[in-house]
Amino acid sequence: MRTSRLEAFSDGVLAIIITIMVLELKVPEGHGFFGPVGLYQTTGVGLLTYLLTFVYVGIYWNNHHHMFQLVGRVSGGVLWANLALLFCLSLFPFTTTWVDETHVAQIPVVVYGVNLLAAAVAYYVLQTVIIRKEGPESPLRAAIGSDLKGKLSPFLYLAGICIAAIPQAGQVGAWIAMTCFVIVAIMWLIPDRRIERVLREHDAPA
Repeated sequence: MRTSRLEAFSDGVLAIIITIMVLELKVPEGHGFFGPVGLYQTTGVGLLTYLLTFVYVGIYWNNHHHMFQLVGRVSGGVLWANLALLFCLSLFPFTTTWVDETHVAQIPVVVYGVNLLAAAVAYYVLQTVIIRKEGPESPLRAAIGSDLKGKLSPFLYLAGICIAAIPQAGQVGAWIAMTCFVIVAIMWLIPDRRIERVLREHDAPA
């Protein structure tokens, strides 16, 4: 099976995830920035959490798109691994809304971090299944190389989860955890040319 149907389905799911998240944003009753019914009090935290999760969805969509440019055909294992990734990503609207409505409370932040970690693990599994299917000469294996960012991200997720889970840390711990999650997002926003370089090498005349 070619990758086109898998990519189209994945794109549709990610588009729905973003749509659900933006519909969860509360419209202020007032028409000012501040005050009990202003934008800041009604939607302030929600906009921040929406922005962070939107960036994460964008990062996954971008990397997913680039990865499948190096995949010719997909197997049943790849389909199920991709569904596992989409399942983890589909939980983003729920965990994001919980963080927003509790004003960045500890337990919701822990669950949000676990959701981010689960999505990262699912993406790694998908990547691994593809490489094993294509064998030692897999162009994807050549493209990812040592994958420093992929190895560092789970440690930052775990650090944030552990800090937020400390009862004594309180709201400060929750915000430190969110900072860890923001750092991962910023790290992945830096353009990654590995896959594009391999594509250029494959397209270059012999």
